[in-house]
Amino acid sequence: MLKTNEICLHYGSSQILYNISIEAMIGEITCLMGSNGVGKTSLLKVLSGNHPSSSGNYILNEKDVTNFEAHKLASRGVGYVPQGRFIFPLLTVEENLMSGFAVLKKDERYIPKLIFDLFPVLKKMLSRKGGDLSGGQQQQLAIARALIMQPKLLLLDEPTEGIQPNIITLIGEVIDYLKSQKNMAIILVEQYFDFAFARADHIFAITRGEIVYEGRKAIIDQKKLRKAVSI
Repeated sequence: MLKTNEICLHYGSSQILYNISIEAMIGEITCLMGSNGVGKTSLLKVLSGNHPSSSGNYILNEKDVTNFEAHKLASRGVGYVPQGRFIFPLLTVEENLMSGFAVLKKDERYIPKLIFDLFPVLKKMLSRKGGDLSGGQQQQLAIARALIMQPKLLLLDEPTEGIQPNIITLIGEVIDYLKSQKNMAIILVEQYFDFAFARADHIFAITRGEIVYEGRKAIIDQKKLRKAVSI
């Protein structure tokens, strides 16, 4: 589904990513793990089209989409849930969900029942302003909005950050369900080790903008992984 070849990224004169090569497959969860400030979010910005890479290639569904803008990647099936959620605070929950219609054909522009099956609280709050929701409710809304777009690649940036334990459990169950449907690739950026490790199929540990350890969860050395992500 997705493959990057030696992606590098600069912010001005500062290099943030160094030769990042990863793959993510349909029906699997690829986890990017590491401490704060190591480049995980920057990589998702490249993959979502929110920041151009300096060099390297980005292949999506066997097409070279290197440095495509965000709206073009969204139309090709990339859904992005950014760190901090970035819902529209002055729009209602329903209007926030409807903002995902932009990449859909006219006959697909509706909120499917599945959204409310996964996030029942949103059905009760359709007329409430996004800015009036709790952090956990905003996170549910941000994920739901991305799912409205019918993504084939879902990018999740720290979905458990600042969220109460019962909502973390719910979000984990939603991610598990999405994986079980085997119709999308999921890239999960997460510092909560146990949450990420429980769901991962393939793990990449990033330190100072470089991949320092990676492997399939089934065979990865958990001690080496913990050491790599704690640096």
